[in-house]
Amino acid sequence: MSDPFNGLRELYQEVIFDHNKAPRNYKSLEDATHSADGHNPLCGDQLTVYARLSDQGLIEEVTFVGHGCAISKASASLMTEACKGKTVAEAEQLFQDVHAMLTEEHPPHDMGKLEVLSGVREFPARVKCASLAWHTLHNAITLSDETAKTE
Repeated sequence: MSDPFNGLRELYQEVIFDHNKAPRNYKSLEDATHSADGHNPLCGDQLTVYARLSDQGLIEEVTFVGHGCAISKASASLMTEACKGKTVAEAEQLFQDVHAMLTEEHPPHDMGKLEVLSGVREFPARVKCASLAWHTLHNAITLSDETAKTE
């Protein structure tokens, strides 16, 4: 008997591989108003997230640079696409929703394209890889001086 979710899993894997191979918004941002570093010592993922916020708290641009596993890079790439054009409050809500999706059995609601990360939940050690970029963006937009860690 075939697994009805096999096709969905393959699609999710394709999206992860695509965002890892050709990450979106992978560059430093010279005119960033906010930035933060992130490090996952368990996996070796390291990244810096840059954001340019308007005076009204709108994320006009968000980028990242660094190295890491496929899940870490794909998550950072997806995060930049999801957060661009959002307010800080909306980005913070996305951070909470993604965390819930990665750690709880049922996501809080339809997460759209970000749902490709939901499969990571089956591999608890990889949740840290998927959440690093989100913790790092959180630190950047809240002006934390600390390196984001997922330990």
